[in-house]
Amino acid sequence: MIERLVERTLYAARWILAPIYLGLSLAVLALGLKFFQEVFHVLPRVFEMAEADLVLVVLSLIDLALVGGLLVMVMLSSYESFVSRLDTAAGDGQKLGWLGKMDYTSLKNKVASSIVAISSIHLLKVFMNVPGTESDKLLWYVVIHLTFVLSAVGMGLLDKVTRQAT
Repeated sequence: MIERLVERTLYAARWILAPIYLGLSLAVLALGLKFFQEVFHVLPRVFEMAEADLVLVVLSLIDLALVGGLLVMVMLSSYESFVSRLDTAAGDGQKLGWLGKMDYTSLKNKVASSIVAISSIHLLKVFMNVPGTESDKLLWYVVIHLTFVLSAVGMGLLDKVTRQAT
């Protein structure tokens, strides 16, 4: 009887994660606000800006969009994996194709590849401003980016090996 109570309590405790995922949706809202703040900031000056400066702003916008997509992916797939299935059978045709198909390993690999993409954009922004960047900082940016790349490749290879072993 005590064992059953403990098991039910542990199983019900997964709902503690739900407010965390709701908080992630607020983070997506914050990113959206920041995105449009940047757009409204740059639009009046677009004809005065140098091309390189405009490209840097666009890269920042892409960065925000990638982080937002990453948040949505983590929020929805984690909720569905750890809390409860999402009821998307309302018939409005808005179900995301990957929903319900992404297990924890797939999510981990997608998060790693998204981090590499975000890091790549940040590194590109740094390279576009090489004269304004100290050499030692430039080296660290590259080292950190390569660490992300190697980690993502390592996780992908580990996933491939473990899937073949089963």
